[in-house]
Amino acid sequence: MKVAIMGAGLSGLACAITLERNGIEPVIFEKRSRVGDRFVNAEALLSIFSRPVQDVIAKFSEEYGLFLHPTASIEQMTIQSKREKAVLEGPLGFLNIRGREEDSFEAQLSRQVKSPIHFHSEKTYEQLLADYTHVVMATGDAGYAKKTRNFREDLSVSLMGATVEGQFDRYAVKTWFDYDLAPRGYGYLLPFSEKEANLVIGIPDIPANEGVKLQDLWEPFHQTVRTELGQTLPMTDEFHITHYLMGICERARIGNTFYVGNCFGSMMPFLGFGQYSALLTGVYAAYDLCGLGKYEELTAPLRQSYEHSLVLRRVMEQLDNADLDRIVRVLDGPLANKLYFAKRINPLKVASYLMRPYVKIKQGVTS
Repeated sequence: MKVAIMGAGLSGLACAITLERNGIEPVIFEKRSRVGDRFVNAEALLSIFSRPVQDVIAKFSEEYGLFLHPTASIEQMTIQSKREKAVLEGPLGFLNIRGREEDSFEAQLSRQVKSPIHFHSEKTYEQLLADYTHVVMATGDAGYAKKTRNFREDLSVSLMGATVEGQFDRYAVKTWFDYDLAPRGYGYLLPFSEKEANLVIGIPDIPANEGVKLQDLWEPFHQTVRTELGQTLPMTDEFHITHYLMGICERARIGNTFYVGNCFGSMMPFLGFGQYSALLTGVYAAYDLCGLGKYEELTAPLRQSYEHSLVLRRVMEQLDNADLDRIVRVLDGPLANKLYFAKRINPLKVASYLMRPYVKIKQGVTS
């Protein structure tokens, strides 16, 4: 068995580590110059996307042999709409760094891989398929999955973000759902440390946002956050992503090709985070290659989570600021906290089912 992994991101590296632990040495091909060769940004591993698993860091370490060190646990999340604010407190997840940083998740995983990584690779999928018995497609976006006609396009999003300096509680994150600031979208502040944080605004590319320019939204959003925190928040680094495609593969495996990470559909449409699913797809593809499970079956729960998240994204596109105020008001009550932290309840699934009728009503569809 000769296994090629196309991409040295989270899913590709997780796959390589798992294969190595089971006696298979893959060859990794990465088109960039280094692991994590991208802009630096903070991301969140929220437990709402990993139920029934609550502590994903412990799960990855104890069950999958992936040793990851987050920058902090998330103990508080503030959710703000136009006129309301809710605060959730407890074990909500973890924060970590991505990109060109020594402590990024990509860099941490690369130090655990023993297999060779070929950087600046110009190998195409077709070439790898001819030279290897199996190919793990882990390119980090849906380009190749789309090219092979194995990708259902659901939406695209545009993001603008920056690293800002200030004084932050590294265990607390803030989110904004205010359509005056981000039409049908969101904003968030994720700390790197006590002195740096990632400030991001994102909007879906939908007809209602046609003509909306992120550059025009950025300054009002940045000023709102500065005012709320009472800090100047100077920017030291910026990034801008336009029309990033989100969707999910029609089949997780075709022949001897495995679609993992964003080629599979690990990005959750609701808020855009997808690290948990990305890592698991890499592990599960390796399990199949090692005869430890069937990839399609193992990834079925991840596919369900994606669909639930997509429902919530569609709901967000139908709401207005008054609707968001009502939702945030509910989130500030004891029932919401109980639902979020209940061990036997998947809050993403519950929210998805509760919101489906609401979407139909907003669209004028009668049951």
